[in-house]
Amino acid sequence: MKQQPDVWIREVGTRDGLQSIATIFPTAAKAEWIAREARAGIPEIEVGSFVPPKLLPQMADTKEVVAQATTIEGLHVSALVPNLRGAENAMASGVDQINYVLSVSEAHSQANVRRSVSEAIAEFGRIIEFRAAHPEYHHVRVASGVATAFGCTISGPVALDDVLRAAEQLLALGADELAVADTVGYGNPAQCRRILGAVHKLAGDIPVGAHFHDTRGLGLANVDAALEVGIRRFDSSLAGLGGCPYAPGASGNIVTEDLVFMLEAMGMRTGVDLDQLLEAREFMTTHLNGEPTHGAYAQAGPPKGFIAASQAA
Repeated sequence: MKQQPDVWIREVGTRDGLQSIATIFPTAAKAEWIAREARAGIPEIEVGSFVPPKLLPQMADTKEVVAQATTIEGLHVSALVPNLRGAENAMASGVDQINYVLSVSEAHSQANVRRSVSEAIAEFGRIIEFRAAHPEYHHVRVASGVATAFGCTISGPVALDDVLRAAEQLLALGADELAVADTVGYGNPAQCRRILGAVHKLAGDIPVGAHFHDTRGLGLANVDAALEVGIRRFDSSLAGLGGCPYAPGASGNIVTEDLVFMLEAMGMRTGVDLDQLLEAREFMTTHLNGEPTHGAYAQAGPPKGFIAASQAA
């Protein structure tokens, strides 16, 4: 039986990364990218989003991508959804988990999904009710993001009370997981300890993950701070692709390869093979049309004598 990792990594490059660049990634190439990361040991991949193709043409083939990804043994396949219609389509496609969009910032919520925070929370409740009414979907996990929790490029600071109020309502409605997101890369380690510590305490047994951007170079420092308060689930993107089309200035997600290296060097097992992960990165970058990529580990490689925690276990 495969050993459970100490830290769970969700690759979001195939969704968050691709939605933020001009390249329309071929469906077959997406499938191969996903297969390569799965072979490397990434346990969960957010393979796309169920949004109208006219809004994000990069995601128009998500149904086909899900169909291929769900044939990979052991891979937890998730997809992002902005509303009930998207959730219905995602569940019908066969995903293991849907990740709902919820912004704590009123301004970002309006820009991103064209509804208020309270309306977005009510929509999440309708998704939970839809799953409850359809026994064939009872196995599908329903998670929600808690986005712009560290600040908003449109309206500025976001109060911790607003973050906790939204998290509390999502949990009361039946969220299976929360992902607290520094959508615009404003966060610092002190903020992470305060915000994530409070949400983690509020959630109790419900898993809480973190989604960081490295906009100001603090992405991995924020991961370390999150680890201090008990967070063990993180989103990341191969080669640091990603951002948010509706959050000006939000540049790349934290780099999957760098995250894995840091955790493994700290003695925390991810179950991910770094050599195979770099092979997946090399494949992915050959399909980009000049978009910038990031990552220190891909440039420098491992230190002499380095043994990953997953290999030593």
